[in-house]
Amino acid sequence: MRAFLHIVAGERAGEKIPLPETLPFVIGRKKGDLRLEDPMVSGVHARIVNREGIWVIRDLQSTNGTVVDGMPVREAALEPGSEVVIGSCRMILFEGPEGGTGTAPGKEEPPLLDRAWLLDEEVSEARTAGDAGHSQGDVIKQELRLPPGLNAIFEVVAGPDAGKVVRLSRGTVTIGRRTGEVPLADAEVSRRHTVVEVFGRDMIFLRDLGSTNGTFHNGRRVTVARLRPGDTVGVGRTVLRFQIVA
Repeated sequence: MRAFLHIVAGERAGEKIPLPETLPFVIGRKKGDLRLEDPMVSGVHARIVNREGIWVIRDLQSTNGTVVDGMPVREAALEPGSEVVIGSCRMILFEGPEGGTGTAPGKEEPPLLDRAWLLDEEVSEARTAGDAGHSQGDVIKQELRLPPGLNAIFEVVAGPDAGKVVRLSRGTVTIGRRTGEVPLADAEVSRRHTVVEVFGRDMIFLRDLGSTNGTFHNGRRVTVARLRPGDTVGVGRTVLRFQIVA
């Protein structure tokens, strides 16, 4: 499985660094495959290896430590979407083509069974919409409402809008280039790129709207995916993190 680190913050923000599948990948200030000119990074700071298909990062007794998904670690397995912080550098692990398009090798697009969140009455409405000439990708036409007490946000953690926070106010949320409930300035984002549909607290789904460059869920390109707190959504050069807040 090809993998790369997308640097989302720090001096080399925006770079995508491929990871070798056979050799250890070393991160450091003075030595390594990825050199970071940051006084908080040790000379030889951390190492990433592939153990039987699993990416593992190990801190090399650095002065300021290595953080994975918000937790200081000595050694940790990395999954697509994992965030690694070394000094002032923040990186997210992605699997698949470095250019941001295409499906990750060895992974199939999610089957249509993943659309099974539709309730019986919604399926009926979808069929009615289909009779009127709507395509399968647009079968859900009714506006959805957020469940009572659900407070959810999207935080832009990488891209032109980094730092932007959008609170969800409805159950149908479109992410697009300067349009929708989450408008982005990223030129690589389609005008109507992807949609988030909230059917319940535990029934939140991400659906690509036929975008040019694809939608990525935790680093993997998807057509449909179930969205959980802490998950990342990649569109164009932008990465958003979904959170449920008190």
